[in-house]
Amino acid sequence: MAVGSKDLSIDQLAELDNGALTEKLRSSKEELFNLRFQKATGQLQNAGRFKAVKRDIARIYTVLRERELGIRPEAEGNAQASDKKADKKAAKAAKKADTASATEGDAK
Repeated sequence: MAVGSKDLSIDQLAELDNGALTEKLRSSKEELFNLRFQKATGQLQNAGRFKAVKRDIARIYTVLRERELGIRPEAEGNAQASDKKADKKAAKAAKKADTASATEGDAK
């Protein structure tokens, strides 16, 4: 990888679930804020770190957006949670359909 953190390569980010990605995003944004603060106070020692952190943030946003669009599959832990949500929605829809058909039968 040319620029960025070695621990935030696109392959490693793809293995993380959405919760871990948002935590990485939060910590990267916090680091960027601290770098800007150091620059303003004249304490910044490594100006190249700006570019690396910005690219890390962009990588995280890219993985999150690809998952949202269905381009990149979600991590396994997150996929199981999505399956549970889909099962709950299907059960709720079936229950709703049952009650609707029961009320139609009562109306006749």
